[in-house]
Amino acid sequence: MLTKFLFNLIGRKTQTFFRDFGAIAVLLRDILLSLNRLWRDRALVLQQMHLIGVGSLPLVLVIGVFTGAVAALQAAYQFKGMMPNSFVGSAVSRAIFLELGPVLTGIIIAGRVGASIAAEIGTMKVTEQLDALQVMSIPPTRFLAMPRFLAAFTMLPILVIFANTVALFGAFVVSNAFLGVSAQTFFYSVQKYFILNDLVYGISKSVVFGGLTALLGCHIGFQTEGGAEGVGKSTIKAFVLSSASILVADYVLWSLFFD
Repeated sequence: MLTKFLFNLIGRKTQTFFRDFGAIAVLLRDILLSLNRLWRDRALVLQQMHLIGVGSLPLVLVIGVFTGAVAALQAAYQFKGMMPNSFVGSAVSRAIFLELGPVLTGIIIAGRVGASIAAEIGTMKVTEQLDALQVMSIPPTRFLAMPRFLAAFTMLPILVIFANTVALFGAFVVSNAFLGVSAQTFFYSVQKYFILNDLVYGISKSVVFGGLTALLGCHIGFQTEGGAEGVGKSTIKAFVLSSASILVADYVLWSLFFD
């Protein structure tokens, strides 16, 4: 009896996974087909770029500074007794450029933007505003999904650049104030071991993370049902799935780039 129940559960979950995967693929196709209206809908795209990019910048900067500060202390702790603190700059900068900057910024955007997209579109779905758009011959994918997808796809790399910069500054402040590393030593270490591919790889990942976050947020919003309770569930689901997808994509991209 238990075995039958488990097989049925696994079967249902597998079916749901492939159904959702297909729906997300169709949504992505429709978004790409909507790009031919990009110039006419540029105001919608610019509005979403402001909301996603400029609106998220203060939070990204705060998280970035303390990420760099903690990374510097952690690096000094790991190096203790093995390497001098003069190598903190190189170790922290590579960790920030490769992983900490893109991944943490992506998760922040998943929480702030992905959940917001799902809640906004989900509310429109349960209040029948999406039906009203269709009655007026306005495709919801073009009017709602395409601007958000393009804005997240474009703005997340820019946010990652800001996050990397302030994180490196935070690491320097901590290294200089608490570890006795001079500015010349810190930045010479960063420069000596800097690899351009690390920075390019991190920014390239952020493009994927931004697209995933917006795509999942839009898909979950379009699938929302059940009134206010359904909107709440969609908001949580968007954040959880976006964050998990970012970590999975990070592993896959790392394997592709470095293997």
